[in-house]
Amino acid sequence: MYITTRKQLEQFIDRARVSEVLAVDTEFLREKTYWPKLCLIQMGTEKESVAIDPFAFDNLEPLKELFTNKKIVKLFHAASQDLEIIHHELGVLPEPIFDTQIAASLLGGTLQVGYGALVMSECGVKLKKADSFTDWSRRPLADSQIEYALDDVVYLPKMYRSMTAELERLGRLHWLDNDFAELSNPEKYIEDPNERWRRLRRVNQLSRRQLSAAREIAAWRETTAMKRDIPRKWICSDEQIVEACKREPRTLDDLFMVRGIRGALKMDDARSVLRACIAGLDAPKESWPELLKPPKSEANVDAQVDLLSSLVKLRAKENGVAFGVLASHDDLTKIARGHYDQTDVLKGWRRTLVGNDLLALMNGEMALTIEGGVLKVTNASQQA
Repeated sequence: MYITTRKQLEQFIDRARVSEVLAVDTEFLREKTYWPKLCLIQMGTEKESVAIDPFAFDNLEPLKELFTNKKIVKLFHAASQDLEIIHHELGVLPEPIFDTQIAASLLGGTLQVGYGALVMSECGVKLKKADSFTDWSRRPLADSQIEYALDDVVYLPKMYRSMTAELERLGRLHWLDNDFAELSNPEKYIEDPNERWRRLRRVNQLSRRQLSAAREIAAWRETTAMKRDIPRKWICSDEQIVEACKREPRTLDDLFMVRGIRGALKMDDARSVLRACIAGLDAPKESWPELLKPPKSEANVDAQVDLLSSLVKLRAKENGVAFGVLASHDDLTKIARGHYDQTDVLKGWRRTLVGNDLLALMNGEMALTIEGGVLKVTNASQQA
């Protein structure tokens, strides 16, 4: 069903509010805007699926009721981008959530298994790909486009039922509760302009004083892109910001020595960039930001990380769990350096599955051996 009127929307909400599950997906464009442009929102219960045209409504406020109803489990596949759009459009985040991509990682799937592959393995259906590169902002939408979009929610309820049944059989049904809850954390979807400098390309080439300037310019660019709703790179590039900070300009002539800046910035914007740069350069030294120390400045732990990684791969294979959902490379690096406090693999079910073993390996209480070409874990005392 294609929903374009308030009455159709309200009638669907009436039917959906008594459902135990609500599948959700979105179609959007972002090439020419800062904020993603919502072009279609698909929803489905176990009885019906609908495509809602946001262009037909002044707002989608009535949907808040479904998203915030804690009696309805909201189903997604790779939820982050959909949640970002919902949060921006409605100011709420769906809760509770079940993400089939994340759940698949506990059932022998890869960490980022695609929706089509999962539908094939769980439902035995091969999805069509003809409309995968549709311009969802154009109207009217063809029947084939709407059908393609609805496929993204049609199979989620069935997969949810089969996956939760298998997770329960394995005793893993609640292993991902915290991961799913974190998806509904608003802080994940709020961009702090003052932190954007950390993600500038080649920012590690700058001194701390120059980093202070980069922080101010990047924050100005981010705030300006938000207000104008245009991609940040349309204002100026990361490379131009870094090169400007290297020059430490005090005049517009100094700033315009950076290749492309004169053409990229209107005069008012150029003055704003210069003011931001000077403010950063003249800021008190104690306020200058500092990049996290690169790994090369600490003791090299590559060998330890490789050994820990081998243990994680072994436990992941034994338990039918994706490696990446158990531990990240960053987790293993922290453990190798003795930084245990903020390491997810040493918490909850991950600690039970492999975290305690990683600590034992680090403490010399466990050993990895190869017997008959197979990696095995033994008690270190047995190797003495």
